[in-house]
Amino acid sequence: MPTAILSVHNKNGLIEFAQSLASLGWTLLASGGTAKLLRDNNIPVTEVADYTKSPEILGGRVKTLHPAIHGGLLARPTESDHQQLLDLGWGYIDLVAVNLYPFEETIAKADVTYADAIENIDIGGVTLIRAAAKNHERVTLVCDLSDYASVLEEIRSGGISAKTRAKLAIKGFASTAHYDTVIHAYLKQQSEA
Repeated sequence: MPTAILSVHNKNGLIEFAQSLASLGWTLLASGGTAKLLRDNNIPVTEVADYTKSPEILGGRVKTLHPAIHGGLLARPTESDHQQLLDLGWGYIDLVAVNLYPFEETIAKADVTYADAIENIDIGGVTLIRAAAKNHERVTLVCDLSDYASVLEEIRSGGISAKTRAKLAIKGFASTAHYDTVIHAYLKQQSEA
């Protein structure tokens, strides 16, 4: 049974995407507010904290940063990698649906404070994107909610193609590059003020 981890700030389209994955036999993992939204809509989900056996800490700053998650994403499709995961009680994670805290929108507000800007620097989401994109030969990354429908269509048609996984990985690296560029520019501007 394939496994997806869902960790999204922008939840538009998520319920339909998650319902479709569940109906296609996928196991769903989700963090914090994403898990709550799925539970509230009667979609079967395992909270990341239950899967990792490690609670969210630091006011939610640390949720998905755990070897159970990143091992499941970064494991190669080899017997030795798979066995190591199984020995630890974990499994492969085959799909990541993630989008990031709205840093750019936050700093565009006239009354934004430096502390608010810093709190809106996403760490776990960027790490999920990079891990899934790095291992795109096996893992599908969905970091743009406009890709939900086409990813589901490919799953229903027999599986996500290598070409699509590569295209989505490239999109993921572009999104983190842009995100980091915006953060860099903001912090540089603040340091020079």
